[in-house]
Amino acid sequence: MNDGHEDEVDRIIAAWTRVRPDLDVSPLAVLSRVSRLDRHLDVARRGAFARNQLEPWEFDVLAALRRAGEPHVLSPGALVTQTMVTSGTMTNRIDRLEARGLVARAPSPEDRRGVLVRLTESGLSRVDAAFSDLLAVEHTVLEALDPADEHAMADLLRRLVAQFDTLT
Repeated sequence: MNDGHEDEVDRIIAAWTRVRPDLDVSPLAVLSRVSRLDRHLDVARRGAFARNQLEPWEFDVLAALRRAGEPHVLSPGALVTQTMVTSGTMTNRIDRLEARGLVARAPSPEDRRGVLVRLTESGLSRVDAAFSDLLAVEHTVLEALDPADEHAMADLLRRLVAQFDTLT
């Protein structure tokens, strides 16, 4: 459905159609817009995190701990799985968050060699504030859609993303 407003993607599609009429460029209508939206969201999210003195990767780790519920503790391995980074990267991230007082390490009661990562009070307040700020930004982004369109878009995107989630 075109609402009569041409955007940059429409212009890109028209140009490709003109110079490569032998190709079906229809995927650009969806995926180029998703890519452009991703860039806009990245800027908006970085702003929400920066207002709360967090980098995006810091928010990812703190949010994983927050979502774990009380007592906001996970193993480094669980954090690796939830944030999709390597164990070496996670060790570095935990070190940096611990130096800022946002997480603390403690020995695992089940495995004397293991470590657990716990969200500190400072980390809890920081991630909660950043998440509230993030949601305000994201609600503003979605104001362009009515609730039915928002739900339909979520369902369609879920179907597209599912094909990649099964590969990991």
